[in-house]
Amino acid sequence: MSAPPDVTEVFPTNFSATVSPLLRGHYAPVFDERTVHELKVVGDLPSGLRGAFLRNGPNPMFAPLGRYHLFDGDGMVHGVSFDGQGGASYANRWVRNAGLAAEMAAGCALFGGLSEFHLPPDDVFRTVGPIKNTGNTHIVRHAGRILALMEGAKPIEMTPDLATLGTFDFGGALKGAMTAHPKQDPVTGELVFFGYSAFAPHLRVHSATADGTLAWSTEVELLGPVMMHDFVITATRVLIFDLPAVLDIDALIAGAPGITWQPERGARIGVLDRGAPGGTIQWIDVDPFWVFHFLNAHDVQGETMEVIGCRTPRLNTSFDAEGLDQAYRPHLHRWLIDPVAGTVTDAPLDDRPTDFPRINEQRVGLSQRFGYSGHTASWSADEVVFDGVIKFDFVSDTSTTHRFGPSVVCGETVFTPDPARTTEDGGWLLNYVHNSADERSSVVVLDAETLDQLARVDLPRRVPFGFHGSFLPEPD
Repeated sequence: MSAPPDVTEVFPTNFSATVSPLLRGHYAPVFDERTVHELKVVGDLPSGLRGAFLRNGPNPMFAPLGRYHLFDGDGMVHGVSFDGQGGASYANRWVRNAGLAAEMAAGCALFGGLSEFHLPPDDVFRTVGPIKNTGNTHIVRHAGRILALMEGAKPIEMTPDLATLGTFDFGGALKGAMTAHPKQDPVTGELVFFGYSAFAPHLRVHSATADGTLAWSTEVELLGPVMMHDFVITATRVLIFDLPAVLDIDALIAGAPGITWQPERGARIGVLDRGAPGGTIQWIDVDPFWVFHFLNAHDVQGETMEVIGCRTPRLNTSFDAEGLDQAYRPHLHRWLIDPVAGTVTDAPLDDRPTDFPRINEQRVGLSQRFGYSGHTASWSADEVVFDGVIKFDFVSDTSTTHRFGPSVVCGETVFTPDPARTTEDGGWLLNYVHNSADERSSVVVLDAETLDQLARVDLPRRVPFGFHGSFLPEPD
């Protein structure tokens, strides 16, 4: 993240008091873009920590037209850059897109959301389309490009100082949308991803080479349109989870929920060799369940693969009202998939509710010893409050927990390796945290081996709760 002069730009908005729980408290949006240098650091930042910690999330610029869902908000990226000499700076920027530009010109929201869908005005529909590409879910870097991601649309490319360049489609080669959870192979540098659609073909799987060329695209036939948030890869295969969170565009347009849980449809796991035609995928039927986020997968022995993710018995997000249905709590879970026998066996790994699992991404698609996932202070039908991180050791079958303290809400923990260490957990854990007692936000740096807190970077403003992010090391 580059360092322009300190600046704050405030944007006009039509927000007023709202009853939506997802626009209050630590979810409440902010309405300016700031760049601030020489942040206060409590403790000592590691000298090997050089780069930018970017985190994406929903931050609507204008009051919603109807019921608001957390997934609807305009993307906003918050970034803290570390200079490797103990200093840090902060910047935040909206993810600019054609839909948001139209709303800024109109001075109000023009698009509906997942809980209450509205088509935009005809002129905006003709130029932008029926939905707004918020780019609000994740931000990654591949082949030198920084991409803000939302699973219902194409990536939006951003610059290192968080300016928006525009939609990126791999030189016109990408057809359809791109998942917000691509997987980068640490050995080949390939970026493997998929895109789902409410319209046929319902699923495409892709990979881009280390230099950013889209080299493999194939269509995979599904039973029908479904929401598919995440997937996993091994060194040799792509694993697709076809779960019954069913998409219905006609229902959405008619004002009914457009995503519903239909377990009678059935569920299955698809095994596809990387680079193979989609028609060669092997499907294995399983009892219905739901996963928003997987931790990792790898080849075990022979043809068997292991997958670890956060499982619930059913979809645990409500799309028919404001709020999130958190009554169904995800727990860390393991699947063993044997495509030769055509079987899947599975078992829980932990009984604590958790989500946002991450690993050292040098182990993506390979066996991992350690994983990091969110610790929750509470998980109710109305709200989930993350307050720390659980470190799982899958070899010793033990775990360690770090909690950030009372009145503190945190987000997803991101691992970044220490260049001076060679162990899998030799690095740091970064997290955006917010203390509701004083309404202050910070980035906390933990040692990933011990979970000891090394430093806290105090931010110049409140950072709302968000989704996913990445640490982008400075190039050597």
